[in-house]
Amino acid sequence: MIDQTDTIAAIATPHGTGGVAVIRISGQNAIVRANEIFSPIRGKSPIAMDGYTCSYGYIQQGQEILDDCILTVFRSPYSYTGEDVVEISCHGGRYLIQKILRYVLCETVRLAQAGEFTKRAFLNGKLSLTQAEAVADLISASSENAVRYARTLRDGATFRKISEFSGKLLEILSSLAVWADYPDEDLPEVSPEVLEQDLKSLMFHMEHLLQSYDYGRILREGLHTVIVGKPNAGKSTLFNALAGCERSIVTDIAGTTRDIVEEQVRLGDVTLRLSDTAGVHETSDQIEQIGVEKSLASIQQADLILAVFDQSKKFSENDKNLLKKLPLARTILIGNKIDQRISWSFSQLQENFSDLPAACVRISAKCGQFSELEQAVAVFASRRASPAEDGMIANERQRDCLQQAIAAVQEALNALQAGYAYDAVTVSLDAASDALLQLTGERVTDKVVETVFARFCVGK
Repeated sequence: MIDQTDTIAAIATPHGTGGVAVIRISGQNAIVRANEIFSPIRGKSPIAMDGYTCSYGYIQQGQEILDDCILTVFRSPYSYTGEDVVEISCHGGRYLIQKILRYVLCETVRLAQAGEFTKRAFLNGKLSLTQAEAVADLISASSENAVRYARTLRDGATFRKISEFSGKLLEILSSLAVWADYPDEDLPEVSPEVLEQDLKSLMFHMEHLLQSYDYGRILREGLHTVIVGKPNAGKSTLFNALAGCERSIVTDIAGTTRDIVEEQVRLGDVTLRLSDTAGVHETSDQIEQIGVEKSLASIQQADLILAVFDQSKKFSENDKNLLKKLPLARTILIGNKIDQRISWSFSQLQENFSDLPAACVRISAKCGQFSELEQAVAVFASRRASPAEDGMIANERQRDCLQQAIAAVQEALNALQAGYAYDAVTVSLDAASDALLQLTGERVTDKVVETVFARFCVGK
């Protein structure tokens, strides 16, 4: 176990060459160490500086000046970690920042581990565990929506929502405890009907929050998107155009793509984990058939299907068969090759729809005309979103805790409806409360904490 009373230091900016780099020091010896290595050009030395103040001067090792820099002091408890923190903003050359960091490290200052600054913020009560996880999401955000949600969660949206659930559970548990412990007092009996209504209401709101997990996964990883269509419909051309490079082979020979090719791309403000699949059609070629089977399997697993049809050719029996295999609610139907003479439109095919598709759009993959597709994907993604201020289940750990809490409340509800004593209901509600406290980090094991912060970068 790492000693959390140590003073730690690390480079807080991305590794590489840049105009400015930041070295962060946190712990009880942070200001003392800064005082030993920093010489102000004018004004106070670090040890005499107030919190939230800066000083310009030199990092000086003996008689050698390593660099001129800005030094900022944050005094406990008004800092990111809740400890004394010093940040050195110096020039961003790789060799230079490594040399300064090596000089900062000494017997009283060690190199920080991955995520240790944020871990200390959590342990010192500056952040809940859900807020700390949102910091990692903010760093890795790949779209404006991801940034907006991560920032809202960092400000405590999920913590506040879970705290509402915990507060309601505590209110119910308290009323049950008071009524059971003081039977001779003139206290109103806890009505089974009212208790059942309260538990059902709590379940409804918890399950509603659980549904946000899918959108949280999409923000982190992108929409798992599969491009399907019959051979030569333009799937690989579309894939390459969205990827910005030639990842799939494009030829006039049908069946060129026989396996799934994958790439992460951005379309507007939406990240897609894009897969180009083999053309879906009837074939006697054994290898082609394996590719077709993989394509059909990927359709069932995808968040979004982009089904590409060649509008320059007659709508064929193969096209009809493909249409029947698609889960249309998760499918954007794409009419490709609108730069050529159009033979049909989707409005003429409505009798073939088993359900309403997510959207019908027209593109020219060859000419890069994707405006309709970009808009349709944005609308599709937004339908899964909930207001950021309502909180969101952002990862598998949070999802597992909330599922445990929901299962425990359901167990309490079953016990109540079966006519069991309130003691049985209380045991299940205690388990639900414990699961919610684990979610926020108010009651969590060291192993869970280590796992959460292991995915952070060093310096954060």
